[in-house]
Amino acid sequence: MTTENALRLTRIGLLFAVALFFALVAFGNITDYGSNFAFVRHVLKMDDTFRSPALMWRAIDTPWAYHAFYVLIIGWELLSAVLCGIGVFRLWKSRRDAAAFQAAKVIGVLGLGLGALLYAVAFMDVGGEWFAMWQSKVWNGQDKAHMFLLMIGLALLHLSQPERDASPA
Repeated sequence: MTTENALRLTRIGLLFAVALFFALVAFGNITDYGSNFAFVRHVLKMDDTFRSPALMWRAIDTPWAYHAFYVLIIGWELLSAVLCGIGVFRLWKSRRDAAAFQAAKVIGVLGLGLGALLYAVAFMDVGGEWFAMWQSKVWNGQDKAHMFLLMIGLALLHLSQPERDASPA
């Protein structure tokens, strides 16, 4: 096996890991809807923040909005899982040819990018800053969001490296 072939296999493996991650997260959110729904509700209500009057106008106290946000998150997770999964399949099929492998990366890159945006936008920007999730001792998902964003980002960086033709072993 050449180094180039080993790199391709690790790219496929990391993309698979992220596809599996998003599939499991979405599955858990669908089959145990209430667990993370409570998280979304508390973050949007801002009921565990410092309750500064200068920020509390941002709080949402509308039950349908909690469900809308949560369903959007689950849909985003599912789409990321599907795109990453399709990317794994396409990369696996083209793993023996550098040019074909490079061309097959696009769906995986889109899936990883979409997944990274979920944690950057929904959890860090909107939840963390707009709804002051960082102030909560109980309903603060920023550490996990950073961890997931790091995992996805590393996979994205590795996958986006240009392919080279494998030299004879």
